[in-house]
Amino acid sequence: MSGGGRNALRIDLPENLPRVLVDRERIVQVLNNLLANAARHSSESSPIRIAATHSGVHMAISVSDEGRGVPPDRLPHLFRKHAAGGAGDPGFGGNRLGLVICKGLVEAHGGRIWAESGGLGRGTRFTFTAPVAEEPGRAAATAGPARSRPSPDVRGQTRILVVDDDPQTLRYVRDALTEAGYAVLVTGNPEELPDLVRNHQPGLVLLDVMLPGTDGIELMESVPELAGLPVIFISAYGRDETIVRALDAGAADYLVKPFSPSELTARVRASLRVRAEPEPFLIGELAIDYDGRRVAVAGRPVELTATEYQLLRVLSMNAGRVLTFDSLLRQAWRGRKSAGDPKLVRAVVKRLRRKLGDDAANPAYVRNARGVGYSMPKPDED
Repeated sequence: MSGGGRNALRIDLPENLPRVLVDRERIVQVLNNLLANAARHSSESSPIRIAATHSGVHMAISVSDEGRGVPPDRLPHLFRKHAAGGAGDPGFGGNRLGLVICKGLVEAHGGRIWAESGGLGRGTRFTFTAPVAEEPGRAAATAGPARSRPSPDVRGQTRILVVDDDPQTLRYVRDALTEAGYAVLVTGNPEELPDLVRNHQPGLVLLDVMLPGTDGIELMESVPELAGLPVIFISAYGRDETIVRALDAGAADYLVKPFSPSELTARVRASLRVRAEPEPFLIGELAIDYDGRRVAVAGRPVELTATEYQLLRVLSMNAGRVLTFDSLLRQAWRGRKSAGDPKLVRAVVKRLRRKLGDDAANPAYVRNARGVGYSMPKPDED
């Protein structure tokens, strides 16, 4: 982490601070932006201070400088992208976008951010809050320093990614799932979805239907990283046509707000159980036994290579959805081959069809999506 410039950093952290439940990379980005802002508007001889305090279910982290300060009437405008600024405002001009980004990232975690200043020449303090990872009082009851306790995503916990632009919903869902023993990642920005899935490999995604600038159902269908992942939609819209559309698109479930923590966790458990213990796949004369890793056509066992089986498994688990070449390469080859080479996928599909007795001119099992990828029909599809 670097704040920019050569200012001395003075860090004031109490001994037994609890861990916070955040995306590490995003909160580091917030701190870097605030440190860069402080350094930009301070002389190199003045220090920058970082402090933190624990209050209830939140941690408050502050970055303070002794720089130019902000007039009181400008403070409410620091985090607005298009407000008019003044010469003495550290949040205006070149670093305005950095503060806007900070606000979005903090609020996506269910926190808030604000600025304080005594006026021009009296420095500025930026403070933001983040949710603690344990219940109130637990930190005081736990022996040893906070760093000795496990992080929220310790081995053995299933990661759940929650995408919703409503901070209250993010807090509510995060708290309920954390209490149930899951490691939770949250974001209010749908553009972060592909990177979060690739970097953190969640076992399930909770996705809002109505997101800024996009439709959650269309997003699920268009983001290759979601292929193969159970997606549960959460929405205030309970119209039958919307629910049917979501389920037809391949959603694992649909939750209508308001819902209780027990209903949420029960739906999540059910969707994860289906993914972990899928029912045998039956279509026409083709049968796939996932538990036994067996494939048969008309009762006759079919011997497949590991790659052929994995490709068939990915396609069948996403029956009814077109999977792109890139998505198939990521899932069936598990990163062993670079994306963007459809010839490799076509070659394996050709061998797979031959072993299944599938007619390439009129395929019953593995269908072409010309120039895009492949799909399998749903078992109930004629």
